[in-house]
Amino acid sequence: MAGKATNILIVGVGGQGTLLTSRILAQVAVDLGYDVKVSEIHGMAQRGGSVVSQVRYGEKIYSPIISKGDADIILAFEKLEAARWLDYLKPDGMIIINDDRVDPLPVMSGKLKYPEDIDQRIGQMVEKTMVVDASSIAIECGNVRAANVVLVGILAAAIGIPEAEVEKAIHAMVPPKALDINVKAFKQGHTIGANIVS
Repeated sequence: MAGKATNILIVGVGGQGTLLTSRILAQVAVDLGYDVKVSEIHGMAQRGGSVVSQVRYGEKIYSPIISKGDADIILAFEKLEAARWLDYLKPDGMIIINDDRVDPLPVMSGKLKYPEDIDQRIGQMVEKTMVVDASSIAIECGNVRAANVVLVGILAAAIGIPEAEVEKAIHAMVPPKALDINVKAFKQGHTIGANIVS
């Protein structure tokens, strides 16, 4: 984790665990001695609407808000949300996308079509694009709801966040009954991230 501000934009839909993810990352940054600011924006979260968390950490952080073009990393829990927030990414930024599709209401009602090949199109625009089927990995670990922690593992490996620190934060944030699955999911994600980066 660098000394300058690092800006992570976490985007998804209600129920995907974006808020837990932001809290885990914020806890890790605090434990590593950084100043941290977190902002959470809830759309119609309970109805599958957009949920956005912004995590900023560094030596001194004055604002919790990430401006357009300032995100170092976008962690996207769903493909359409990745596209929706793409203009927040720095020109040399990284985007990690869960290969998951959640139809928004206009698609479900038949008014709009879900865009095809959205992740490939993002990959053509952003050199550092990782698309991972985090949901399937989470199911293998025991619960699809752990997909968020798979993505945290990939992110940690990609930007060099110490594995032990993330595990400590998971232990602090995740209920005991879900702990084993989440730790397993994190480790799987970390292995995948390390393989992609190497």
